[in-house]
Amino acid sequence: MLDVLKFKKPETTEKGKGQIDVEGVSITFGKGPDAHRAVDTTDLTIKAGEFVCILGPSGCGKSTLLNAIAGYVNPTEGAVIVDGTEVTKPGPDRGMVFQQYSLLPWKTVYENVAFGPKMARQTRIESGSVANTFLELVGLKKFGNRYPAELSGGMQQRVGIARALANYPSVLLMDEPFGALDAQTRLMMQESLLDIWRKFETTVVFVTHDVDEAVFLADRVLIMSAAPGKIIEDVTINLPRPRSTDMASTDEYVKSRQFCLDIIKAESRKAFESQNT
Repeated sequence: MLDVLKFKKPETTEKGKGQIDVEGVSITFGKGPDAHRAVDTTDLTIKAGEFVCILGPSGCGKSTLLNAIAGYVNPTEGAVIVDGTEVTKPGPDRGMVFQQYSLLPWKTVYENVAFGPKMARQTRIESGSVANTFLELVGLKKFGNRYPAELSGGMQQRVGIARALANYPSVLLMDEPFGALDAQTRLMMQESLLDIWRKFETTVVFVTHDVDEAVFLADRVLIMSAAPGKIIEDVTINLPRPRSTDMASTDEYVKSRQFCLDIIKAESRKAFESQNT
């Protein structure tokens, strides 16, 4: 686990920012007989500073909904509102971390993290300071001169998190960011992410298909139906924080896990049956 408790929180982070309101959002791709409704009418509110996981069967529209919050996809109906402003395009208030590391391979780790601040017209000294700050946050400051190909998968994803945070977003959006990692590295990354979130106090929306991951990480687990996806359950996870993997044997963890798993099984069965009729 990263020792971020000694890390000094950036003074430019705006506390209380990061509320997300999804109001009657539907998303359809294509037109006419080829139209595909990926997300059905969906309403939800995520409070500033919450850690929320979106869980659902494959193809239910989890990533599509996340992309709508990011501004990469515009709703066919309804609106996504962040801190009172309707989302119509990507913005620096929303950082994104993908499953694939998507780092610039020709740039060093330091240059990857400094890239966003440079694009925001910060000076070389300012962007460098930001890069060092967030590389320290994820425990990789001494690897700043390395290239992505020289790092492990877990280290590359930590760089991705640092890069996403370097614009001081109020919302951090994560699309199955640990899905490609081995089990041991995945557990370490989950604990590290919770440390970073606790220190940075940003809103996190984390898409996953892994029930254990969702229960371990989240304040709330939003469960989506089979396609076309919509939120059918909003599960509050009453596990104390800070969390550790030892909690997996507690009654509350087991109860929450089983409740989510039963719903996912039922929705996955519906998805399978619809594909074979």
